[in-house]
Amino acid sequence: MQHATVSSRDVVFATRGLTKVYTNGEMVIHALRGVDLDLYAGELTVMLGASGSGKSTLLNILGGLDSATDGQVRYGDQDLVRASDRVLTAYRRDHVGFVFQFYNLISSLTARENVAIVTDISRNPMRPEDALALVGLGERLDHFPSQLSGGEQQRVAIARAIAKRPAVLLCDEPTGALDSRTGVQVLEAIEHVNRELNTTTAVITHNVVIAEMADRVVRLSDGRVSDVHVNEQRKAPSELSW
Repeated sequence: MQHATVSSRDVVFATRGLTKVYTNGEMVIHALRGVDLDLYAGELTVMLGASGSGKSTLLNILGGLDSATDGQVRYGDQDLVRASDRVLTAYRRDHVGFVFQFYNLISSLTARENVAIVTDISRNPMRPEDALALVGLGERLDHFPSQLSGGEQQRVAIARAIAKRPAVLLCDEPTGALDSRTGVQVLEAIEHVNRELNTTTAVITHNVVIAEMADRVVRLSDGRVSDVHVNEQRKAPSELSW
């Protein structure tokens, strides 16, 4: 699979000198130590790093779930670091879809109803049925989470995240709780959404194999970007195994 050419695309996120420091009593933790990074429109980026490398902190700041200690994070022409809580709430609601390692589905609601939670409050949502069809679950609309496999539940979570047509999809270890075969199905759903909706997509993982499906691979180590690599040939998720 050919990678997309990112140089001609618009910059969606630009971070400059991004730092994050946590204090716990007398202990000071430097989660990010001056991150400079651009993410491009429609790009699928995989962020690799060991536990404690700063990748989740970076993703949470990009998504408006956490605040930076210093530096810049620009989303288009918007400065997220200095944005008010009201502006960040609107940003998360209108622009960002999140997928986490654990699915956070409501057990008493069907797949369709879990997705409708988002579409009911979105400005320009797709129908829950269409979102579920995009992730290959068009036949499982009325199944409850207990009737779905782990991979199917994660795909419902992806459908819920994309149903509001977000410009950005942020995925934190989306295959972390899944075996290889099931994880590949989830990655296929993420890749399909990225291609069909042109959603700027960032996937963070410690699994180096997943990097082979990305347009670009960003490696983080000790709170810094240690390497950025462009894949000349993207592998399809079906070609991956671990």
